[in-house]
Amino acid sequence: MLPPTLPIFPLPNVVLFPNVSLPLHIFEPRYLDMVGDALNGDRLIGMVLLRPGWEADYEGRPAVYPIGCAGLIAHAESLPDGRYNIVLRGLEKFRVTGEDASRSYRIAQIQPILEALNDKERETVRSERRRLEALLVPQPAGRGVDPKVPPSMPDEDLVNTLAQYLELEPVEKQALLERDGLLARCRSLIELLEMKVIVSQHKWGGEGIH
Repeated sequence: MLPPTLPIFPLPNVVLFPNVSLPLHIFEPRYLDMVGDALNGDRLIGMVLLRPGWEADYEGRPAVYPIGCAGLIAHAESLPDGRYNIVLRGLEKFRVTGEDASRSYRIAQIQPILEALNDKERETVRSERRRLEALLVPQPAGRGVDPKVPPSMPDEDLVNTLAQYLELEPVEKQALLERDGLLARCRSLIELLEMKVIVSQHKWGGEGIH
């Protein structure tokens, strides 16, 4: 269970998903304070995405999307110049309901968002996984899935890992994070990839036409 408040780390291009690891290099003074305090406490940090227009107020408290993901600092390396390299492990989603301005870094009041799967949804995700794998590594008829997609990876972890690390726009990743549950996220990811395949084929097909 997440605590009622979390230090938040807003970035313009990073979205964290549950059960996915995220390496981060920490160098801004306020976020060095944040990591130091987290390491001396429960090691929890909430990742949130900055809304467009953040550039004008980056040093302040620019607007963020309301849905983020809490992460546990699974690894921390303190560098000689005071900076940190850390690895966050995504835990669960949360909704920002307010902010506390008592520290140099941002602290949010939050409500946890659980993403439990029932048995029927789990079976559906399993079947949708095959569609997802086919989009990622198309195979000639009669051949299996490319081993680059590890069959041992749980369905939930595969969907969330792809959502975090595929080459998608930050706002597309944020939309996937905000989907209501893993099944909806999986289906939206499939639709997004199918659309990108169609766009890519259209571009290739249009070359040389004048």
